[in-house]
Amino acid sequence: MRTPLSVVIGAGGTGGHIYPGLALAEALRRADPDAVISFIGTERGLETTLIPAAGYRLHTVDMIPFDPALGAKRFLLPAALLRSGAQARSVLRTQKAQVVVGMGGYPSAPAIVGARMAGLPSVIHESNAVPGRANQFAARLTEHLTVAFDGSRAHLSGGERARTVGMPIAASLAALDRPALREEARRAFGIPEGARVVLFNGGSLGAARLTAAAVGLAARWRGRGDVHLLIKTGPAALAETRQKLIQAGAGTAGHPHGPDAGVGPVAQAVPYLDRMDLAYAVADLVVCRAGSATIAELATTGVPAVLVPYPHAPGDHQTHNARVLSDAGAAYLVPDAETTADRLADIVGPLLADPARLAVMGRAADPGHHARAADLLAGTVIRLAGQPTTAREFTS
Repeated sequence: MRTPLSVVIGAGGTGGHIYPGLALAEALRRADPDAVISFIGTERGLETTLIPAAGYRLHTVDMIPFDPALGAKRFLLPAALLRSGAQARSVLRTQKAQVVVGMGGYPSAPAIVGARMAGLPSVIHESNAVPGRANQFAARLTEHLTVAFDGSRAHLSGGERARTVGMPIAASLAALDRPALREEARRAFGIPEGARVVLFNGGSLGAARLTAAAVGLAARWRGRGDVHLLIKTGPAALAETRQKLIQAGAGTAGHPHGPDAGVGPVAQAVPYLDRMDLAYAVADLVVCRAGSATIAELATTGVPAVLVPYPHAPGDHQTHNARVLSDAGAAYLVPDAETTADRLADIVGPLLADPARLAVMGRAADPGHHARAADLLAGTVIRLAGQPTTAREFTS
């Protein structure tokens, strides 16, 4: 009788680590419907809601960030790693894990430490152009390294043996047909006939800088019927943003084009986006941060973008991520400090007026391995477990 495949994935903190982990879990289930997949994270990050909501079990361990800003507390890091690694080892034994995967971010490091303690094979996936501290550490504990971007190898210990598999993304985005889904997407968001759409996406929790610039741009363009701004604020900023849009005469508290719309409802604010396939299908242009998952999604779906890297990202890795698309001509890179309504108007306005230019930008991105990255990484995991696999193996 075949032993069911059991895989534990370390992922947590932000959506940039969690969503690729979920895409990998989805691919493992496609390859082996009987696979037992669970996650290791902490009680601090978005994993506490996103992972259970996706139907997977989350085991939490006590771990602190790899963050110099912790001050004297950073000296507690070795002890925290040993303690959380031991907790992870206990989880691996309970789950009868065969392989452990670390998706990066400090919640994933204990999973790799636990695998080393338990003598289990492990693999890490580095999603950013410049590796984070957790994976720089974890890379010393495993022979199996995978990266989303070729350039990551030069910054990763043992990077010469790393293989480029791309960034695991949801199947709905990997196979997205934007033109086929566009009318459904326009209906879902209530976009008026003929209006071009700019999506503001600040990441899992929103971004105050992008939201403020979007509100200012909406106020500047109030009354225009040919433009619509879709602003993802994150839950915390939703009420305030909607109120500011109403005060500016650029939005409403209800449906953006309902009977209470008033004059010039050029924008709508939403707390989150459950269907990113619809969001990308409806968008003519995206203004967003430059997390690695976002970069992979834009490259795969062919949506042109204005990228505003988060200025406090470790190693300024979001700027390096953004250059993957900006250097190819698929995006504009705008520093956070320069991201104002006036600056965006100078960039976004001419782009919306030039559909041919947007089309060129959309074709400029190299989709790389991203659309099949989840299956490629799943094939590696299954092979390490010594299981028969129907998943597609990765290539360098």
